[in-house]
Amino acid sequence: MKKHVLLLLAGVMLTFASVKAQGGYQRQTPEERTKVTMEKLEALKMDETTKTKVEVIFSDYYNKQEKAFEEMRASGNKDRDAMQAKRKELSDARDLKLKEAFSAEQLKKWTEEIEPALRPQRRTQGQ
Repeated sequence: MKKHVLLLLAGVMLTFASVKAQGGYQRQTPEERTKVTMEKLEALKMDETTKTKVEVIFSDYYNKQEKAFEEMRASGNKDRDAMQAKRKELSDARDLKLKEAFSAEQLKKWTEEIEPALRPQRRTQGQ
C-alpha cells in the first residue's frame, strides 16, 4: 500500500513539473504586450521622439483592444467574427497612426517583418 501511495505521489509531481515546464497559456497585460512590441521595434532604430510616439500608439491600441474584448466577454458575446472585426478596426486605426510616425523604410520593415512575428501563433492539436 505504501508503494502505491509513493508511486501515485511521484506521478502527480511529474505531472505538475511537466505542466510547469511547458509554461501553460497566460494572457499578457497591455503593458507587457507594449514592452514586447517595443523590444521588437528596436530593429527600426527610431529616434527618441518617434519611439515615444510609437510606444503611446501601441499602449493605446493594446488597452483599447483589451477593453473591447473584455466588454464582449462580459456581455456574453463570444461571436468570433465580431471579435475579428473589432480587432481589424483597431489595428487599421493603429496602422494609420504608425504611417505618420514611421519613415517609409521603417513602415515597410514593420509591415513585412515585425508585425507578422507579433501575431499569435495557433497551436496545433498535437502540441
